[in-house]
Amino acid sequence: MTIVEGTSTFDVARIREDFPILGRRLSGDLPLVYLDSANTSQKPRQVIDAIDDHYRSHNANVARAMHQLGAEASEAFELGRDKVAAFIGAPSRDEVIFTKNASEALNLVARVLGEASFEGQGRVGAGDEIVITEMEHHSNIVPWQQLAQRTGATLRWFGVTDEGRLDLDDIDTLITERTKIVSLTWVSNMLGTINPLDVVIAKAHSVGALVVVDASQAVPQIPVDVAALGADFVAFTGHKLVGPTGIGVLWGRYDLLAELPPFLGGGEMIETVTMQGSTYAPPPARFEAGTPPIAQSVGLGAAVDYLSAIGMENVAAHEQRITAYALGAMQEIDGLTVVGPKEAVMRGGAISFTLDGVHPHDVSQLLDSRGVAVRAGHHCAKPAHLRFGVQSTTRASFYLYTTEQEIDALVEALHHTKKYFGA
Repeated sequence: MTIVEGTSTFDVARIREDFPILGRRLSGDLPLVYLDSANTSQKPRQVIDAIDDHYRSHNANVARAMHQLGAEASEAFELGRDKVAAFIGAPSRDEVIFTKNASEALNLVARVLGEASFEGQGRVGAGDEIVITEMEHHSNIVPWQQLAQRTGATLRWFGVTDEGRLDLDDIDTLITERTKIVSLTWVSNMLGTINPLDVVIAKAHSVGALVVVDASQAVPQIPVDVAALGADFVAFTGHKLVGPTGIGVLWGRYDLLAELPPFLGGGEMIETVTMQGSTYAPPPARFEAGTPPIAQSVGLGAAVDYLSAIGMENVAAHEQRITAYALGAMQEIDGLTVVGPKEAVMRGGAISFTLDGVHPHDVSQLLDSRGVAVRAGHHCAKPAHLRFGVQSTTRASFYLYTTEQEIDALVEALHHTKKYFGA
């Protein structure tokens, strides 16, 4: 899937009015310039109000409280699932599993595929292979390393080109009849690269492998239709798409979910329990043991309502415009090197960079002193940094509320940083 053109006027000034925090003043009475949305997005008042209303008027536990408040809370919680299912084009609401974040969703898949008792597609064992990429977030590396260690499978990975693109030259030797799982990010949180999922999914399915997609940076930025995508599992988190923290989503094909064992045991994931044993509820309840993220589901439902009203095609078009503007302006700064694609083509709105002679943490601190919030470090993607010979980078990341004036403020603050350090 590629970024599409917007279909209506995108009024970023009007959108910013929905985000109370963007009106904040920081130390020195500086306006907040928030350029850390790949880390977490800010929240519109529509989401804040929905969560506030839930706790003020409808708070109760779900699926077990047999009173009016319990019924209201259960309805609100499940309505969140309906909205998320519609937002990502899921064929069935029962394919949407709530977790506490994307990391848990990816761990869930990796764990249950290793413990599956069926002999069909996807079960991982000794001699099998799992394929990932060098640009993955740690959340899409470590669970597969652990699965390989538990089962005796082998972990292999795609490399990354000097331009920060997925290196597909070895696809026919990497994905073979021994491959059981291919798991990769849709949009890199460090490089910003949008990967050609269609090519990888087609190859993986041609050998009978399952495909897991980490869509944590994609779902907030581009229109997503999981039915059209063709992957088998898609994971993402709520807090990066103007929703609350504490909720993630695993979408999976229902026929696969129905065959897989539970991830955690506990209340509400069972069909029946005796002292001799238990049987399990069908998906999604099978994978949602204990009290689920109730208010978070309400907030996430409000978040996808908000984004849907704007139109994800408009969000994507704005993201592409603002990223192109930032790439152009930042690359005019002497000594600044963008790590990743240099043009806003098949690229998301996260730009990692180095500044000659200044440590990324110092860059971040100086930018913060000017009111510009960015992230510095390895962004939980150490292998990707190692690939480009850097321990860490500074990352500016944008979203639907980012303005060209904020990019100008970033550039001005970077010149100030260079001057401060004599770089």
